[in-house]
Amino acid sequence: MKAVTRFAPSPTGYLHIGGARTALFNWLYARHHGGLFRLRIEDTDRKRSTPEAIEAILDGMKWLGLEWDEEPVYQSQRATRHAAVAQELLAQGRAYHCYASQEELEEMRARARAEGRPLRYDGRWRDRDPADAPADVSPVVRLKAPQQGETIIEDEVQGSVRVANEQLDDMVLLRADGTPTYMLSVVVDDHDMGISHVIRGDDHLTNAFRQKQLYQALEWQPPVFAHIPLIHGPDGAKLSKRHGALGIDAYRDMGILPEALRNYLLRLGWGHGDEEIISTEQAIKWFDLPAVGRSPARFDIAKLEHLNAHYLREADDARLVDLLAQRYGTLDEAARTRLLAGMDGLKPRVKTLKELAELAQFYVSERPLSYNDKARKLLTGDTAEELLAMLQARFKKLADWDENAIESEVRALAEQASLKLGAVAQPMRAALTGSNVSPGIFEVAAILGREESLGRLEDALMWARKAGSHEK
Repeated sequence: MKAVTRFAPSPTGYLHIGGARTALFNWLYARHHGGLFRLRIEDTDRKRSTPEAIEAILDGMKWLGLEWDEEPVYQSQRATRHAAVAQELLAQGRAYHCYASQEELEEMRARARAEGRPLRYDGRWRDRDPADAPADVSPVVRLKAPQQGETIIEDEVQGSVRVANEQLDDMVLLRADGTPTYMLSVVVDDHDMGISHVIRGDDHLTNAFRQKQLYQALEWQPPVFAHIPLIHGPDGAKLSKRHGALGIDAYRDMGILPEALRNYLLRLGWGHGDEEIISTEQAIKWFDLPAVGRSPARFDIAKLEHLNAHYLREADDARLVDLLAQRYGTLDEAARTRLLAGMDGLKPRVKTLKELAELAQFYVSERPLSYNDKARKLLTGDTAEELLAMLQARFKKLADWDENAIESEVRALAEQASLKLGAVAQPMRAALTGSNVSPGIFEVAAILGREESLGRLEDALMWARKAGSHEK
């Protein structure tokens, strides 16, 4: 049997972390087994399903690198097919019209609550003569579900799970207005799309029992089910908005690389020995359902950032420059050249693209720079103005403008002034970067070039003199 999996989000919001992991597991399973990964948009809730949400899901999937096979299926466009299947069941006597009024259903629920029983439909129209139907009630269509025995799910993750059929009532297939219910639509769509494996969160496990009963009534082969544990927050509670950003777009905005997020989501509930860093190629080779655990995984943003730092260090420098350009806006060729040259010194110091953009800002900023508070203190120190002037004079005479030559000149000045190297290097750092933190300042000066470095030193001197005069 060819493996065909699907991801079936409801477009009532953005693609969240739990949905992204479900999509990843389905994608990996299909790729591992040489099958198909399909996408279905379950947009039957017309009030809450929006074009913007659909676009956000598609965009999130593409960014994450989870390209689907064949065209997406939109569930709302298949309502006629869903309703036709319900009519077939009616014709076969495997479904029936239920004329229970809303008042009757409320009374039924109230009695069940009072007696401490589950709130289930009592089957009052299951075998009743339709001739008894009240004229003023539009009926729903219910499945004539088995009332004895058990429904068993041989789940690839949860194992053998069973429920007594007496615990399940006759579910509604068509509402009174003729529209199909979620349960009916899902079964029909999975069958028509040729889905062989349904891999989803274990919050759908109770749905699987009802869906299997519907497969049996239709005499269709049910798919293989695999219900994966939900993701929990660091506190052990079900992951929710209070634990932080949940949309894929939020992690992209904070500067997480898609390959890092794929690797992290893969390890939330699935493992391959002690491997932590797992490339996409390795994941496709190794992934299978037996290695999915039954316990909920805990989402840890610190671990995600740690993993992202690894992927940043491994990333192609030119690609990172392109990603930074998207954050900065337009970049001229000089700025791009500096970023590319400085990437080796920048990457080891950051965990996200956002941090990288902030750290690298001085490479793309135009003169005069703005100085952070600590840089301002460095530039207004007792000897800062004098040291900057001496540096400027030495740099103007420097024959070779490279990292080693610049370092030698700064060391010579520190020795001449009987100062530690940092006492000279830190005001120089503030002048060239506008910050007290940067990659190696000799490397920075070499990458900025003689003209830009001298210009920034001149700007810093002017600022320091002006600041000094104000203090006086």
